Amino acid sequence: MGNYGDKGCELGSGYYKSVIRAGGIPFIIPPCDDKDVIINSLENIDALIISGGADVNPLFAGEEPSPLLHGINPERDLAELLAINLAYNRQLPMLGICRGIQMLAVALGGQIHQDINHLPGVIKHSQDLDRDKESHTVTLEKNSILHNIYKEEKIFVNSFHHQAVKDEGNKFRITAKSADGVIEAIESTECKPIMGVQWHPECLASGSPIFDWIVGEAKLFRQAKRVHDTTLTLDSHCDTPMFFPQGIDFGRRDNRILVDIEKMHEGRQDATIMVAYIPQMRDNENGRRDNRAFADNIFDEIERIQRNNSDHLRIARTPSDLLQNKADGYKSIMLGIENGIALDGNIDNVRHFADRGIVYLTLCHNGDNDICDSARGTQTHNGVSEFGQKVIAELNNCGIMVDLSHAAEKSFYDALDLSRTPIVCSHSSVRTLCDHPRNLTDDQMRALAKAGGVMQVTAYHGFLLKDGEATIRHLINHLDYAIRIMGIEHVGLGTDFDGDGGVSGLANSSEMLNFTRQLLLKRYSLNDIKLIWGGNFLRVMDICQRRN
Repeated sequence: MGNYGDKGCELGSGYYKSVIRAGGIPFIIPPCDDKDVIINSLENIDALIISGGADVNPLFAGEEPSPLLHGINPERDLAELLAINLAYNRQLPMLGICRGIQMLAVALGGQIHQDINHLPGVIKHSQDLDRDKESHTVTLEKNSILHNIYKEEKIFVNSFHHQAVKDEGNKFRITAKSADGVIEAIESTECKPIMGVQWHPECLASGSPIFDWIVGEAKLFRQAKRVHDTTLTLDSHCDTPMFFPQGIDFGRRDNRILVDIEKMHEGRQDATIMVAYIPQMRDNENGRRDNRAFADNIFDEIERIQRNNSDHLRIARTPSDLLQNKADGYKSIMLGIENGIALDGNIDNVRHFADRGIVYLTLCHNGDNDICDSARGTQTHNGVSEFGQKVIAELNNCGIMVDLSHAAEKSFYDALDLSRTPIVCSHSSVRTLCDHPRNLTDDQMRALAKAGGVMQVTAYHGFLLKDGEATIRHLINHLDYAIRIMGIEHVGLGTDFDGDGGVSGLANSSEMLNFTRQLLLKRYSLNDIKLIWGGNFLRVMDICQRRN
C-alpha cells in the first residue's frame, strides 16, 4: 500500500527495491477507499505489504485523540483498513511495516498506543541516526516466523515511531519485544502468513530475509490459486441449513454462517454438500413422525436460495454436473441427509429422496435409530437392523451413497458387508490421534479402503484433539495419518461447517485456500491434491450412480 504525501501517492524506494531483490514484482496500490478498486487490485496480487507513514487515526480504534498524537493521514486510514480486511478474507499473505503493524492490529481486533513516550522506562524509539543504522535490539520468540528467519534470539533494528501496538488481539501473537517491553512484532495465531514488524527492514542490510519470506509466501499463494483454478474443490459435509430459521442471506457475506457464496468465492471453493440434518427425536404435536416433510422443507429452501442466486449458484446431482458448473463459473450445492430417521421408517422414501437429488444418506446421528446403532448409542440392534439392511439395498438401487459417519463400529462393518457399492464417511477423523467413538480406528480405515470407500477428515475440534483448541495443522496431521493407513485414493475433506466444525486456519469457506497451502507445504503433488479435494469422493459417487 502506497503512502500519501503532498504530491499524491508516493513510496520509499527501499520497499520496492527490497521486493525486487527478493524475486518479487512490486505493484503499488494507491490509498483509495473504493471497495471495488481494492478488490480488483487484490485479485491481481499475491501478497500485501502495508508500509510506514503517519499516525493512525484513533477514531478508527474507538478512541479520542491524545494531545501527544502527531499528524494523521485521512487518505490512508480507511483505505488500508478496507484493504487489510478484504485481504484477510482472501487469505493473502501480509507484511505490515512500522505504521503497517499498527494498521494490522487495528484492522483485525487489536489496539495501539497513541504515544509510547509516556510509558515508564521507554527507550528512545525515534532515532536520530540514518535509517540504515541500527539503534536497539529486539528479542524474538522461539518458534516464530522471525526466529525461523534469523535463527537468533536477539537482532538489531532501527526505530522511527512513537506509536506502537498495545493489544495484539486474538488474531495475533507477540513475537518480538524491545528491551523496554514495547511490542516490536506480531504474527498470525491462525496458521496464516501474516506478520507485522515495528522497524523498517527495507532500510537495513539485515532486512532482506523478511522480504524473502513475504515474496516466498506470495509465490506459495499464487501456486495455491493455480491449484484451485484447475481442481474441483468439494467439501463433503456442511450443516448450513440449521441456520435457515434465522433468515440468513446465503448470497452475501453473512457472519452468522460459515458457508455462503461470498465466502466460497473468497476461498475459491467450488462446491459443498449441504445436508438436511434431522434431530434425533422429532415428533409433531400429534406424536406422529414427519421427518420426511422436515427434510423436504430444507431442500425446498435450498432450491429457493439457488433460484435467488442463479447468477452464481447451481444445484448439482452428479460429478459431471459439478465439473460443468465449475467450467461455467458457478458454485455448486449438492444435497445430502444426515440421519436416516428422515425416512420415517418407510423404505419408499429412499426413492423419494433419490428423486429430490440427494447424493448420500448418513444412516444415523448421535443415537440409535431404526436403521442402525450409533457410535453414541446403546446398541439397540447390535449393528444394522433388518430394516437397515433393506435401506442399504435400496440406497444401492437408487445410486445414493451410504454414509457411515456417526455409525457404531458394528454398524460400520455390517454396512460394509451389506453394501454392493463403496461407502463413505463424510466427516470423520482418526481415532488413534483422538480417541473419540465418532472417529475411525486403523482397522476400520483399512477395511474402508479395501472396499474402495473414502474417509473425509473433519474440522471439528473434539474429533481432532482431546484437550485444547485444534488448528488446521491438527487437521492435516489426521489427513497425513489416514493417507499412511489407507492410501492417497481414500481420503478427503468434510468440514462440518455450521455443525460445530471449523478450526483456526480453516474456520469457514473463505479459508479453503489455507487447506491447499498446507497441502503444498507438505509437498503433496497436484494429482494428490486433486484426489484429496474431491476426486476420491466423486469416484465413489460415480460408481454408486452408475450401478443403480
